[in-house]
This record gives sequence, C-alpha cells and structure tokens, in this order.
Amino acid sequence: MTDSDDHNADQRVRWVDSLPEELHRLARDWLAAQPLPAENEGRLWQRLRIEWNYNSNHIEGNTLTYGETLLLLIHGRTRGEHLLREYEEMRGHDVAIELVRSLAREERQLGEGDLRDLNRIVLKEGFWRVAQTPGGEPTRKWIEPGRYKTQPNHVITATGELFHFATPEETPARMADLVQWLRGEMQTPTLALPELLARLHHNFVRIHPFDDGNGRVVRLLINFVLLRAGLLPLIVKSRDRRRYLETIAQADAGDLTGLAEFFAAAMGWSLRLGLEASRGLIELQPDDE
Repeated sequence: MTDSDDHNADQRVRWVDSLPEELHRLARDWLAAQPLPAENEGRLWQRLRIEWNYNSNHIEGNTLTYGETLLLLIHGRTRGEHLLREYEEMRGHDVAIELVRSLAREERQLGEGDLRDLNRIVLKEGFWRVAQTPGGEPTRKWIEPGRYKTQPNHVITATGELFHFATPEETPARMADLVQWLRGEMQTPTLALPELLARLHHNFVRIHPFDDGNGRVVRLLINFVLLRAGLLPLIVKSRDRRRYLETIAQADAGDLTGLAEFFAAAMGWSLRLGLEASRGLIELQPDDE
C-alpha cells in the first residue's frame, strides 16, 4: 500500500465518521460490502446511470421519460417524439458520468479544465438560446460549450427579483479559488461531507461560470467528491425539484442547512440502493415510477 493509498483511506474514514448516525451506518455497511460481485456491481451502476442521467436532465427541462432514457442508453433505441438535441444531451451527459467516474479513480487533483470538459461534453455542441437582456427585452444568445461565460448571466428569483451571478471578468479568478478550496478540503477535510457538498454546490451556482449546463455540471462535481470518498453518487430526483430549489434559495439567503440535509437524504437513498445491490436485489426499473 502506498502513502497515497494510506492518505485516501484516512480521508474516507474522516468523511464517513463526519456523517449523521443513520447515514454513517449506511456508509460503513456499504464500504464493508466491497467489493461487490461483478454482476451485482454492473446492475447497480446500470440503475444509477439511468437514474442520474434521467433526473439531472429532466430537472433542466429534458422531456425524455425514465423508460425512454433506459431504452436510449442501455439498448441504443429511441421512442417518442423529442427534439434531437434532447437525445444528444442525454447521451452527452452519460459520457460525462463516465468521465467523472474515471476522474474519481485517478490520484490527481481535479482541475478547472476538467470542469470545462464536463460542460463541453454535456452540451455537445454550440447552439442559439432564447434569452432576456437585464432590462427584460427578448434576445438570442450563442452558447459555446466548455468555455467560461463571456456575457453576464442572471436569474429571476421566486420573488421576481433579478439576481446577477459573477461577472465574466470575475469568473476565472472565482473558479480558480473554488477549485483550490475544494482541493484543500479534499486533502484535509474540515467540513462534514453533506456540508461540504452544500457549500461546493452553493459557491459554484453563485458563480454560474458557464452560459448553460451549470446545474448538470455542479451535480456531476458533487458526485465526483462522493465517488472519490468511496461512496455512491447522490441523485437529485426531478420529483423533488421544488424542494431542491427551495434549499438553494435558503442557501442564497445564508442558510446552507436545508441543502446539506437534502443532500444527506439523497446520499441515504443511493447507499440503500447499493446495499440492496450487494444482496442481488436490484432492478433497472424503479419501484416508484
């Protein structure tokens, strides 16, 4: 065992020990169940792959159903009448998941270039998008995958207010700071894992470094952290979108507790699924859909 292996093992212990009691038990049981039989691990990752692709894209407006996502990614077939771009983005996101899994297995630290690569892969190719000027006038905006934004971006909040993200000029420095902070936290954790995920998600979203695809990229990013910790990716379910956005709004107001708890609950769902898979009890089609 190398010094790096020792450090990674110590890091995983600290992260698991930082979890709330029930989540700590699930994480400990999951790690103790490793390695899974190849067939069980394969079925688990097929299920997680479909859940992750379907839900993360559906949250952003993709109209493929869970069944259509499964058909596309597992069987290479299409069904239904959807825009070509929706199929392409689903396939692109699937490739991005495999990149995240690969990055998590490597010993090197994550870099800004990796995040730009994820955005490029998720968006596939450039396109025009309908947008609004800060004054509310309709316009069109060219989206360039894999490149930090060159124009200001903003969002209309639930209260109808206009919230401006980091400016294009601020973005490179703020992203460099974010990546450096994450590297430090992953080397020497100071936050409980759900709190780390919440803070990472919040800080990334406040920057909104890309013209499009920020939500999918930040969910890929937090799952990179979980995979590096030896755990399973969390799935933000599209049916929980309203609660997810509420906790993001609470974080914007200075309280990250709700977002951390939301992520902790999602972590628990994935770990329970993993433990079912360890016993050979898993299906590709979810019970609740």
